[in-house]
Amino acid sequence: MCIFASDFGLELFATQNSFSIFQPMIKSLYIKDFALIDELDVQFERGLNILTGQTGAGKSIIIGALNMILGERADTEVIRQGADKAIAEATILVGQNDYLASLLEDNAVDYSEELILRREIRQSASRAFINDTPVNISVLKLVGDQLVDLHGQHDHQMLLKDENHLGVIDQFDSVKPVLKEYQKEYYAMSALQKELRDLKKRERELTEKTELYQFQVKELDEAELDAFEEAELIAEMNLLDNAEDLDMKATAIAEIGNGDDISLMEMLNTIKLNLEDMSRIEPEFQTYLEEVSTARISIQEAIQFAERYRDRIEFNPKRLESLRRRQSELNRLQKKYQRTIPELISYYNEVRTELNIAENFDLEIERIEKKIREQAKRLKVSAMKLHNQRIVVGNNLSADIANSLKNLGIMHGRFRVDVAWQYSQNGWIEIDGKPVDCIESGCDDVRFYISTNKGEEPKPLAKIASGGEVSRVMLSLKSILAKEHHLPVMIFDEIDTGISGNISEKVGREMRNLSEHCQIVAITHQPQIASQAHKHYRVEKMEEGERTITRITPLTEEEHIHEVASLMSGEEITDSALTSARELIERGGMRN
Repeated sequence: MCIFASDFGLELFATQNSFSIFQPMIKSLYIKDFALIDELDVQFERGLNILTGQTGAGKSIIIGALNMILGERADTEVIRQGADKAIAEATILVGQNDYLASLLEDNAVDYSEELILRREIRQSASRAFINDTPVNISVLKLVGDQLVDLHGQHDHQMLLKDENHLGVIDQFDSVKPVLKEYQKEYYAMSALQKELRDLKKRERELTEKTELYQFQVKELDEAELDAFEEAELIAEMNLLDNAEDLDMKATAIAEIGNGDDISLMEMLNTIKLNLEDMSRIEPEFQTYLEEVSTARISIQEAIQFAERYRDRIEFNPKRLESLRRRQSELNRLQKKYQRTIPELISYYNEVRTELNIAENFDLEIERIEKKIREQAKRLKVSAMKLHNQRIVVGNNLSADIANSLKNLGIMHGRFRVDVAWQYSQNGWIEIDGKPVDCIESGCDDVRFYISTNKGEEPKPLAKIASGGEVSRVMLSLKSILAKEHHLPVMIFDEIDTGISGNISEKVGREMRNLSEHCQIVAITHQPQIASQAHKHYRVEKMEEGERTITRITPLTEEEHIHEVASLMSGEEITDSALTSARELIERGGMRN
């Protein structure tokens, strides 16, 4: 049950699908220095909010400001003459919405169940805010698309675009789980197809490089690379290159210990003997005795090592030349490949692996293609389930819309939802022996067809000439979807264009019924629609000093009656017009 409190009094009405606390609702709209509007602050109610006023009063300006808030393109010409900037701000109750919460968190915006969307237009730039946090216009538009659905006579109606028809069918609860099952199989197939494409691409690349790789493997194989060879080679070359110098120095050391006259060792022995005698008399010499003894042992060992080392010294010019050639070869390979020896060894192993893979591509491709054939069977089963379920929903929707159109004055209306396979030469699955294209949303092409006149075959919805008929189809569809879904706020900009007074009453009644499921803000010139309002606002243009301004006024119950009467009879409201207005309002209330 929903309760609407307004100046009309307390209106109580029950509905099977009443408002949810999670239903979006525009709570207030603030506009400043926007076109003819100097400053405007209006509070909207749940249910059906109707805006009326004379042509040129500024009703469409208000819709334009809403559009700007929702992220649509804004021109600097909207800035009121003499002002620095135009401002439009909407406070929208959103309740709990996981998608919006995640989206805002990703853009560093604090989420709350009441969002303030704000847009400022300056001569130099446009700025957007959500809850006082600056955001990109694209983010503002994503948020706005979730909260508000704005419809003009043609421009904003998604039904006129064939590519949107599939999305309408997929909104039904009976389709969603089947679509989810299909998408699981689709993603699995997509991954396999990517794996196959990558493998074939790699095969082509390797085929082009095979000759080069084979040459490189042969060259590096013959080089017999060793990660430690270069360091060992340099060390050996150093010894061979300095063999003569090493021999000369070792000989000199050995001769010190074996001199013809008195050798170094004999001198150290003499010093040691004297220090022994002296230390027995004077203990201070003990430290020096120990040091000389240690030095004597060390020097003796060094002399002995030098004598032995001379036998190990290799004088081998041929070996040295061979090592220099090997070093030159290693340097050449490192320069050629722009890699160190360890990196060359790693590269050699990689290239060998690539060549081994190239030799087994056929087996690997065959393995993946087998998996693709198996996955195609599963994908086909889920695609057919989805296709059939869409047909069931389409048939039901066709019948429901046809019945709804009768209630809206299109007595011989026929509506048809065509669900057809998307055939493509490169399709992943086959239906009736023909390849069918599969994308994330399925394998179907969905189109809406309609006939509004008796005896005429249904034609594509986008080719309907009458804006009034398109509006009624759209209204029917929204009413049917409302049974299953929580719709966003609906904005209707002169939905009554091209329809008669009798039909307008039916349209108004349908809009009021729809407003039980979502908040509606509508601009109309028809008293039959205005009479259905839960809340009525009058938009008027007036002169204030030297300026023309636009004002919007929420009407009391009595003002509501007078405004409906003025829509019937014009500026001069007659008693009969007031009586008719009351009857029209009362009749609408009783029917709802």
